[in-house]
Amino acid sequence: MIAVDVATVELSGRRVTADDEAKRRLAYLLSRSLAEEGISEDLIDTLEEAFADRPGCAARSRKLDGLLIRLGLPVRRLRPPRVAPLSEDAVKRITDRFRRATRQLLQVVPHRVTLYPIEELCILLALRDEQPDPDEALPYLRRYALAILALLDLMGDDE
Repeated sequence: MIAVDVATVELSGRRVTADDEAKRRLAYLLSRSLAEEGISEDLIDTLEEAFADRPGCAARSRKLDGLLIRLGLPVRRLRPPRVAPLSEDAVKRITDRFRRATRQLLQVVPHRVTLYPIEELCILLALRDEQPDPDEALPYLRRYALAILALLDLMGDDE
């Protein structure tokens, strides 16, 4: 037997208003407009991959912390967690995806914003042309992802 709470019963008995239908239609059309312009879920997944934390080796010993606490000494200060570097294949794949998105954004953005975003597009073009060192690949990809997100935000498709 399935347990149904009161809120579910109230929502299931509520009629769909014209306002609800308009919101659903608008959400559908916005997602279609992004897909038609080539900004797909694949780009969103790639952006999330660039920002994902990949924990490296643990830099903190719990035994030592426990010993310090028992002796009444302060615990060592935490260093920022290490992030495992991306593989060369992942860097190449993400960079290629971001460069394709840059070409698409250059064509789409002028038609989707009221004021032409000169500064944001200049940053995006500079990042597209940059060739980072392998040890600087992750910060570079994160800067590139932030530049893409800034333009997507200006387009207003995530509202």
